[in-house]
Amino acid sequence: MSGVTGRFRIEGTDGRARAGLLSLERGDVPTPCFMPVGTQGTVKSLTPEDLQSIGSRIILANTYHLYLRPGTEVLAGAGGLHRFMHWDRPILTDSGGFQVFSLARINRVEDEGVTFQSHIDGSRHLLTPERAVEIQAVLGSDIMMALDECPAGQADRPTAREALERTVLWLERCRTRHAELEAEERAPGLLFPIVQGASYADLRLESLARTVELGEWAGLGIGGLSVGEAKDVTLEMLDVLEPEAPREVPRYLMGVGYPEDIVEAVRRGVDMFDCVAPTRNGRNGTAFTRDGRLNVKRSDLARDPRPLDPECRCECCRNYTRAYLRHLFVADELLGLRLLSLHNLAFLIDLASDARDAVLASGFEAWADAWLERYRAGTVTLTG
Repeated sequence: MSGVTGRFRIEGTDGRARAGLLSLERGDVPTPCFMPVGTQGTVKSLTPEDLQSIGSRIILANTYHLYLRPGTEVLAGAGGLHRFMHWDRPILTDSGGFQVFSLARINRVEDEGVTFQSHIDGSRHLLTPERAVEIQAVLGSDIMMALDECPAGQADRPTAREALERTVLWLERCRTRHAELEAEERAPGLLFPIVQGASYADLRLESLARTVELGEWAGLGIGGLSVGEAKDVTLEMLDVLEPEAPREVPRYLMGVGYPEDIVEAVRRGVDMFDCVAPTRNGRNGTAFTRDGRLNVKRSDLARDPRPLDPECRCECCRNYTRAYLRHLFVADELLGLRLLSLHNLAFLIDLASDARDAVLASGFEAWADAWLERYRAGTVTLTG
């Protein structure tokens, strides 16, 4: 495939942890990186200017939701998602497969694709691998994900096997359609495959091997983790995949975004992350800090003059106290949701940047151990 090689450069390693640079047409993305989730073309309660202010280099948007609303005709007429939402930096879009399986009322899953009913109005749709690529091309995705079948983390072996087979089948078709769009000069974004296999090490390795056999890729998605299985199982699967995964491309662990999970995954060679956890927790009044998670609704914070995290450089921590943030949530004021969402995203973006710096300084393991010890100790005492 044209344009695949030379986009990702590893700038340093420390053990299995990596520091890299992903070069895209709309900008460079240093890795490890955390991608804020803008499901429907917006990161909830935040503007693109907010995201730029905290150093976000790339965001994620959701193919399923944008396909249903506002629809591809509206987005094409607007010149693509970047112009529509006023974001001029890279966007990664998922294929919509996970949402089809988790949100829609599914009627039929076959090798051809997935026939489903919209969770919005009940209308019927067929999502095929080819259509998933075409929709993401209309969005103008800088990175698009191949359509996959994502089984539950605790899926039995036959279910995991079936999902693996269908994912490989669909991947071949996604690749073919992507190449056709390139030949038509419709400039599709980079195509990332997704490794499945649930919690079965041999199936994970088989999925990876069969994916690599199909040729070169611009990156590698690791799907079907953090979907119900225990965290130690997630880490076990990463340990299994890391020695066999292509070194020269970024590795993207899909849907993972709690601080401790990011640190442990970077330790295992992962480069890219996304999750709704920081904004969802922020809207519910939970802040990430270096001393653990903090529930700002706690009564003992009513007179606390400290920032959420004295070491954080975000707008929230520079300008507002824990007491004021507690007041906003108790008074049901929208500003509280915005400030905590902004803080949590800044926290994870900075965490990924700090991990990168530790790798480049050849001190990642010591940094990670110290960081996790402090965070986990504080989480026990601060969440209440």
